Amino acid sequence: MNKYLGYGLWTLGGLVFLAGSGLAYVAMTFDPNEYKPEIIRAVQDSTQRTLKIDGNIKLTFFPSLGAHLGAMTLSEVQSDEEFAAIKSADVSLALWPLLRQQVVVSRVALNGAKLRVVKLRSGKLSVDDLLASKPVAASDGAAAPQGKPVDFDIASVKVADAALIFRDEVTGMEASVSELNLVSGRIADGVPGDIELSGHIQLNEPKLDLSARLKTKFQFDLKQDRQQFDGLDIQINGTALDFTRLSIGVTGEVELHSASGEFSARELKLTAVGSKGADPFEMRLDLPGAGLLEQRLSATGLGLNGYVTAAAGKLDVAASFASLESNLRQFRITGLVLSAGMKQPAQAYDLKLFATANGNIETRQYNLPDMKISLSAIGDQLPGNALKGELNGGVQADLKRQSVQANFAGKLQQSQLKAKAAVNNFKSPRIRYDIEIDQFDADPYLPKTAAGSEPYPATPEQTLNLDFLKPLNLDGSLRIGALKVLNVKMNRLRADLKAKGGVLRLAPFNANLYQGNLASELELNVSRAVPQLAIKAELGGVEIGPLLNDSLQMDFLSGKGNVAVNVVTQGDRASILKKGLNGKLSLNLADGAVKGINLAKSVRDFGKGTDRTQGANNEEKTDFSEMKASFKIANGVAHNDDLLMKSPFLRVGGKGDINLGNESLDYLVKATITGTSKGQGGKDEVGGLTVPVRLSGPFTALKYKLEFSAMASDAVKQKLRGLMQQPGGEANSGAEDQLKQGLKRLFK
Repeated sequence: MNKYLGYGLWTLGGLVFLAGSGLAYVAMTFDPNEYKPEIIRAVQDSTQRTLKIDGNIKLTFFPSLGAHLGAMTLSEVQSDEEFAAIKSADVSLALWPLLRQQVVVSRVALNGAKLRVVKLRSGKLSVDDLLASKPVAASDGAAAPQGKPVDFDIASVKVADAALIFRDEVTGMEASVSELNLVSGRIADGVPGDIELSGHIQLNEPKLDLSARLKTKFQFDLKQDRQQFDGLDIQINGTALDFTRLSIGVTGEVELHSASGEFSARELKLTAVGSKGADPFEMRLDLPGAGLLEQRLSATGLGLNGYVTAAAGKLDVAASFASLESNLRQFRITGLVLSAGMKQPAQAYDLKLFATANGNIETRQYNLPDMKISLSAIGDQLPGNALKGELNGGVQADLKRQSVQANFAGKLQQSQLKAKAAVNNFKSPRIRYDIEIDQFDADPYLPKTAAGSEPYPATPEQTLNLDFLKPLNLDGSLRIGALKVLNVKMNRLRADLKAKGGVLRLAPFNANLYQGNLASELELNVSRAVPQLAIKAELGGVEIGPLLNDSLQMDFLSGKGNVAVNVVTQGDRASILKKGLNGKLSLNLADGAVKGINLAKSVRDFGKGTDRTQGANNEEKTDFSEMKASFKIANGVAHNDDLLMKSPFLRVGGKGDINLGNESLDYLVKATITGTSKGQGGKDEVGGLTVPVRLSGPFTALKYKLEFSAMASDAVKQKLRGLMQQPGGEANSGAEDQLKQGLKRLFK
C-alpha cells in the first residue's frame, strides 16, 4: 500500500513539475505586446472605437496569475475624442485556489482611470453601445448543470486619481467626480475589512463644489445577504447652492439586506455647519435607532437641534419625536415636538408645537389630531413687555385631493379665539376661513411713533403693487366682540371678505361704535391695469366728536347723527386715489357744535373791527341744534351748497369746496342772527344781520376770516329797508328825506 502511495506522490509531483515548467516556459517565451495590433483591430471592428496601447502589457503565470497594463485610451464611437483612459492597472490571482473554484486576488490596483459619459441630444448615452447585451446563440441539448458558486477573496484594492465625468448636451449640465481614491483591506465573505473612499464632486447647475471622504469597517455575508458597516464616518466640505463653508459629518452603524431592502441603523449622528451668505448656521441630528424589518419601519428618540443667524436675529430650532412606527403604507408618530426661538437685541420669541401624527402613504392622507401651539415673547416693544398665546386643535390633509383643513381654539394675551380654515387646490389655492374673537386691542401691535416726532414722516410716495392680490381666491368671515384699532373702538364687528379674479369685496363690514352703528362695504378691483376702489358706508346715530377725536385726533365738530358716503376712485398711488374720488357724501347732525369759532361773539364784536383773518381758537365754539349738508365729489373735490345749521340765535348756510387731494378747504359760511344778542356790557342790536365767514387753508392749519365789509353792506341794505317802511308796511311819502336821515344815523 505504501509502495503505491509513493508511486502516486511521485507521479503527482512530476505533474506539478511539468506544469510549473510549462508555465515558466510560457512566461519566458510569450510576449503579449506582439498581439497589440490584433487587439486594437478587434476592438475597432467590434465597437467602432479606437484603442491606443501606449504602455507595455506584462503577464505572470507563476506562482500567481497576473497582468500589468500600461497607459491606454479608448475613443468615442467613430471619433477621436477620448472616452476612457488609464495610466496603469495591475491584477494578480493565486493560481492553486482556482482549481478549487476559489478566486483569491492578492492585488487589484488602478491608477489614473478616467471615464467620460455624454447624454446626447438624441437621449442616448455614449456608453449605451458597450452596455448593450449581445445575442447568445441557442445551444442544442439540455443546459449544462450549474456548478458550485465560485468563492472569491481579495487581499486589497487600490484606486488612485480616478475620475468620472458626465455631460448633458440638452440641458448643459456637467457633473464630475475627480481625485477619486479608494483603499480597502481584505474583501472576503464573512471576513471583517475596512475601506476608505475620497473624491471631489463638482456640478455646474445647481452649483456644487464638495470634497467628500468615507471611512468604515465592513463585513458581508453572502448566504444571509447581509452587509454590515461599523464605525461609519462620512465628511463633506465645500460649497453647495447658496451655502458656503459647509462641513457635514455623518457617523453611526448600519446593517443592510440588499435583496429585501431591510436595514437597521444605530447611533446615527449628523452635523452640518456653514453659512448662507453672511449668515452662519449649525444643525445636529441624533437618531439612536431606526430600522426596516418585514416591511415595518421604526425609529426612536430622534432629536434635531441647531441655529441660524440672520439680520433679524438668531433663530434656534429643535425637533424631536418619541417614536415612529410605519408599515410603509401607514405611519404613526408620537411625542412630536417642534420649537423655534428668535433672539433679537430688544426682544426674544419662543414658539413650540406638540403633536401626534398619523397618515396613510398610499392615499396620501395625513392627520395631526392633537396639536398644541404655544407662543411666548419678551421685549420692550411688546404690549406689557411680554406676549403669551396658546392654541389647541388639529390639522387634516388629503394631498391626493389637494385639501387641508385646520381647527383651532385658544388664547392670545387677553383674547379668546376660535378659527377654522381650509385650503383646496394647491396650484391655485382656494382659501376659506372663519375666525371669532371675543376682544382684541390691535394698537399695541402696531408701529409706535416716538414722542415729539411726526406721526407720518415725509417719504417718497410709492407706487402700489397689488399684483399679488390677482390670483387670490378667498372667502372668509371675521367676528370680533370688542375691537380697538388706531384708537377707534368698535363692538360686534363683522367683516366678510371674498376675493376672486382680482376683485376683493369686503361686505359686510359692520360694527357698533360711538353709540351708533356702521354699515359699510368695500370693493377693490385689481384685475385691470389701474386699480379701482369703491366704498359705501353709513354711520347711524354716531357721536361724531369722540369718533373724530379718537380716529384723527381732531376736535372741531361734535354732535350725534348720520353720515353716508358713496365714492369710487382709481389709481396706483395714494395721492392719485384721493384726487380721483367721485361720488357723494351727506351728514345730518343734531345737538352739537362747530369748534374754533364763536359766531355770536364775533357778531357782537362787529363794530370793533374790519376784515381780518384769524386762526381757529379751540376755546371758542358755535353751538347748533341741527346741521345738514350734502356734498358732490368730483375728481377729489367735495362741493357743497346746501349747508344748514340752526341754533337759538343763528341760522347758518354756506357753500364751498373741500379739496381731498391736497387736504385743504375753501368754504364761505353765512350766519344770520335771528334775534338780539348782547355780550357783557354790549348794547349793539344786530338782529337780522348776516355774518360771512371764510374758512380756508390746509386741514392741519385752518383759518377763518370775518368779512366785515360785506357784513356792513348787508346791514345798510337791511336798515334802508326798515327806514323806508311805515309801521303798517306802507312806503313813507317822505322816503327820500328819511333815507338821508337814516344814513346819517347809521354812520354816526
